[in-house]
Amino acid sequence: MTADPYDGFPPGFFDRDDPTPDDVFYGPPRLVTHIDDRAIAAVGALYTELGITGRALDLMSSWVSHFETPPAELVVLGMNAAELDANPAATQRVVHDLNVDPRVPLPDADVDAVVCCVSIDYLTRPIEVLAEAARVLRPGGVLAVTFSNRCFPTKAVHGWLGTPDSQHGALVAELVRRAGGFTEPEVQLRTPAGRGDPLWAVTAVRA
Repeated sequence: MTADPYDGFPPGFFDRDDPTPDDVFYGPPRLVTHIDDRAIAAVGALYTELGITGRALDLMSSWVSHFETPPAELVVLGMNAAELDANPAATQRVVHDLNVDPRVPLPDADVDAVVCCVSIDYLTRPIEVLAEAARVLRPGGVLAVTFSNRCFPTKAVHGWLGTPDSQHGALVAELVRRAGGFTEPEVQLRTPAGRGDPLWAVTAVRA
């Protein structure tokens, strides 16, 4: 990363309407899904297509990780212990607030894949978090960031709310580039246009 990885972004781009600590907002368990069944299926199909079978990290996770077939080992990192405990695919659970500390508490080159589903818009320091994803990935490991057009608007960053949905892929791709350590990110719309919740994906490989 450069000395200022956010150089060029407008002031306040990564601020939020609700700056209170996230552990307050995410304290009550929410055992619900935040995208529709078609979008959920698109997430699982992407993970299968990417061949995520070994040891994976699910960033900003919850009670479900949307794999068609869960990997052999799945580390789920999220804000709510009860939600993580309810995740049947998890083999390791880590309660951690990435907006307080963007460091991922895993060793270097520890996982084969890092996924982040419908949560990238809540990160106030996304470049540092993505740099950490690169650090914990083994060379050749995959990054998959998926997102839709739904969010908790008071907790999403201003820049995300102020950017058209069609441009969010370009935004996430730029964050991945600035994090460093990845091949050129690829942006895809993974669901049919105009049919239910849209599901976009940004994928890259650990260089």
